[in-house]
Amino acid sequence: MKDINSLTDNKSWFELPTGPTGVRPDSPVAGQMRYDTTENVLEYYNPVVTGWKAVRSDGADYVSATGGTITTDGDYKVHTFSSSADFVVNKAGNVEYLVVAGGGGAGKGDGAVGGAGAGGFRTATDFRVEAGTFTITSGAGGTGKSSFATGGQGGDSTFSTITSTGGGGGAGGTGSAQTGASGGSGGGSNYGSSAGGSGTVGQGNDGGVGSAQTAAHGGGGGGGAGAVGSNGTTSAGGAGGAGSSSTILDGSATYYAGGGGGGAQGGSYSGGAAGTGGGGAGSSTSSGAAGTANTGGGAGGSANSTNGNNGGSGVVIIRYKFQN
Repeated sequence: MKDINSLTDNKSWFELPTGPTGVRPDSPVAGQMRYDTTENVLEYYNPVVTGWKAVRSDGADYVSATGGTITTDGDYKVHTFSSSADFVVNKAGNVEYLVVAGGGGAGKGDGAVGGAGAGGFRTATDFRVEAGTFTITSGAGGTGKSSFATGGQGGDSTFSTITSTGGGGGAGGTGSAQTGASGGSGGGSNYGSSAGGSGTVGQGNDGGVGSAQTAAHGGGGGGGAGAVGSNGTTSAGGAGGAGSSSTILDGSATYYAGGGGGGAQGGSYSGGAAGTGGGGAGSSTSSGAAGTANTGGGAGGSANSTNGNNGGSGVVIIRYKFQN
């Protein structure tokens, strides 16, 4: 091995090439080293991990990025996208993400209607992002219906290769046995049904089943990210399925993607409870509650012949370490 220090005037040090990021070698080879004056770090070229890597005391290669609403939590930066925008990565690395789609809207029916399903919920850590621009989509909440029909599906939310599916609308329409729509989580079905709307595996759960048609009846609750929607009974709508929690925002557990409670026929009966995580409560006297914005919560089912409400919009949150 060549003694580099023997080629210098001072045998206690040797000098590396220096320069900004933009003047790295055009055709680098494995093992080359330099000092990057743009990032103020020592770096080396490793083609196995796709390019230049910084040498840091903790071995980490910190991500640098812009876009969305940026907050800090200790040594971490958090980018929250409550509407669609670009996430621009200036320096590659691994991130944690939460991608929640828009919740489904509630339908309008001539009897008890189902609660809407929550938007799909996907989360992971150590997700690799390379330098470049990622278009983030934060799904809109599904539209509630003012005519006799099943509620609208929530919009999908996307980040890189990750797509969360919008929540299924709560069942409405005329007559019994209307099934809630499928989605990230499925919408609840109306009275006299045999199955709720289907949820997407890995994102949510099925909606609940409406009760038998009697003098009073309840629609099924919409599915949530953490639980299926409850079935309606002859005295109440089914509760919306609970959402799932994430600590990505500030280290505290926050719930997202709760299902909407089922509606009930008749003012002396009860609408279904809202699913934890932004779901709307069902009603037996009026329109059920809307899903909460930026949670992906499904709308609550309405009383018979009452307009449906909208689902809650989704959210995309990205977190990474930026300092030691």
